[in-house]
Amino acid sequence: MGIKGIRTALKVDLDKPAWEQPGLHNRWHPDVPAHGKIANNEVVKIECLDWTGGQIGNNDSADDIKNVDLTQIHYLSGPFDIETAEPGDVLLVEIQDVQPFEDQPWGFTGVFHKENGGGFLDQLYPEAAKAIWDFEGIFCSSRHIPHVRFAGLIHPGILGCAPSAEVLAEWNRREGELIATNTVADRIVAQPPNPQNAHAGNATDDVKSKIANEGARTIPGRPEHGGNCDIKNLSRGSKIYLPVHVPGAKFSVGDLHFSQGDGEISFCGAIEMAGVITLKFTVIKDGMAKLAMKSPIFHAGPVEPQFGPGRYLTFEGFSVDENGKQHFLDATVAYRQTCLRVIEYLRRYGYSDYQIYLLLSCAPVQGHIAGIVDIPNACTTLSVPMDIFDFDIRPEADVVKKEMGACAFVTK
Repeated sequence: MGIKGIRTALKVDLDKPAWEQPGLHNRWHPDVPAHGKIANNEVVKIECLDWTGGQIGNNDSADDIKNVDLTQIHYLSGPFDIETAEPGDVLLVEIQDVQPFEDQPWGFTGVFHKENGGGFLDQLYPEAAKAIWDFEGIFCSSRHIPHVRFAGLIHPGILGCAPSAEVLAEWNRREGELIATNTVADRIVAQPPNPQNAHAGNATDDVKSKIANEGARTIPGRPEHGGNCDIKNLSRGSKIYLPVHVPGAKFSVGDLHFSQGDGEISFCGAIEMAGVITLKFTVIKDGMAKLAMKSPIFHAGPVEPQFGPGRYLTFEGFSVDENGKQHFLDATVAYRQTCLRVIEYLRRYGYSDYQIYLLLSCAPVQGHIAGIVDIPNACTTLSVPMDIFDFDIRPEADVVKKEMGACAFVTK
């Protein structure tokens, strides 16, 4: 008797607009119809578009990054009903594999224009920029950031189950309150429900209208279900435990990454790709009570690029901003300063600031909070693997400037 093959629960069409594909959606809502059923303990393959739905091309211009339509993003594959899953259960999802499509062996990293949300450093680097990465098995390299090559820690950016009506209402309440009380000048602090270009799979018109007006954007992760957490170590071999809020769980996945650094500091900062993910689903009955679960838990898998002891160069940053203003134990300010220290260091070799910004977003750098108790300064660190470069970046080595070309910028 032959070995039974793994079923593909969803196929996507790379040549068809994302909004015309019934197995995709870009809002979280309990009424998004399930695309199909997956049995408890079943292993399936699920195909995914890149998070922009194919808006970014393999070219040497960042025009598409600047002009990206952010109302048409985060097209997720699903949702899927998992048999026997009920509210209060926990859905254990094992990531068995993630791969790019064989006929699309490339991905992209971008810095959005500040008007489109920019990224972690958008006040200093407000322009749109892009790098294309070519995949060679487990490795990647870029014509836009030369002299760099590394193995990808390939992973999904988004995994989650649908919210209940009550959970969705709570999301919209608290995020609406944040928007209403925002005191941060020139900053969008949250994205409210927006019916423009909402896609609800194969929902009927009346249900689609409800989802469009109430559905939560898939841009941020949220404590009740995970969602867009962009955790680089949630990779092949990992197991994630997700709270279930609706019958069938209504699980969705998307936003596949070939590689990413801790924090994904640019808004489009991982190596974004289309591809296929292989998952196993197991329902843990009454799991939320048994695990005292209020947000997802995951167990990292055994697959990770290995650079060896002492093969990282680590930079420190503190909660004193670039204007000399002191902040109180602010890890966000500290991490921003840590990133700037790396940019200042690596530009000595001939890279532009934008090339380094893109690289820190997608290379397997390690970010940590080193200290968060010693008032007034939080301290964070960023460790850069030295072996991703084909030259010596150790402080004691001579600095030799190289021809580093350029990343892609806007041409119009």
